Amino acid sequence: MRIDKFLKVSRILKRRGVANSACDGGNVFVNEKQVKPAYRLKVGDVVRVRFSSGELKFAVKELNEKASKEEAARLYEIL
Repeated sequence: MRIDKFLKVSRILKRRGVANSACDGGNVFVNEKQVKPAYRLKVGDVVRVRFSSGELKFAVKELNEKASKEEAARLYEIL
């Protein structure tokens, strides 16, 4: 699954456009490597997203492109 879609489906970021902007702006890292929106995410990857107020680091536990609101929290584990 693409990183921009994962950030939207997991509800870490509200919209896919915002996720694209974050990736293009150099604020998204996977396994400590800066990534573009099309990066293919895998289970076990460690993602770090920088925000203006801090950052969020989490591990990908599951990939589901059609996750519901209730399932979204199970897709990742905050580190």
